[in-house]
Amino acid sequence: MPERVPASLLAALADLMKWFDAASIPAMIIGGVAASILGRARLTRDVDALAMIPEAEWANALSVAANHGIVARNEATLEFARRSRMLLLRHSASDIDIDVALAGLSFELQALSLAQVHELGGVPLRLPRVEDLLVMKAFAHRPKDMEDIEGLLAVHPGADLVFVRQWLREFSAAVSMPDLLDDFEKAVARRR
Repeated sequence: MPERVPASLLAALADLMKWFDAASIPAMIIGGVAASILGRARLTRDVDALAMIPEAEWANALSVAANHGIVARNEATLEFARRSRMLLLRHSASDIDIDVALAGLSFELQALSLAQVHELGGVPLRLPRVEDLLVMKAFAHRPKDMEDIEGLLAVHPGADLVFVRQWLREFSAAVSMPDLLDDFEKAVARRR
């Protein structure tokens, strides 16, 4: 990520990590921030995270989040989370949106257990292993995710692609999207 990280983004990340730690929530930063730290730097306007929070603890977790300046983006946040497994939040001091994906799949739980600490501007962040982020980006499958894959592969030429392919095969079969693996292979080929 660029040396000139906006202070507002650092503040949102710092408060997010403080919330996760205060509430003992297994969590990590994913999305554009993680791709920028682990791969090629790119602009991102929000923060994405993956967290393991049992549904019975969502309301309490949001209460603790408010102590760290992180609030729900709307009144139906918990209802939306029940349908989508996503908490839509905002860091009130910076006005930065924070999307917290609620982990439940075995892949997500494994990725959380293998998260690694990296530092950004003096803020310690838990991030996924490169291989786990490659799987997440391939599954998200948007054009910017495919660009992030190319950046991650360029910076980490020794990434375990066998692991990535195994998960992409499973996900592509589960959601009937054979192009997940095909498009990942195209990104690998472009890297060469």
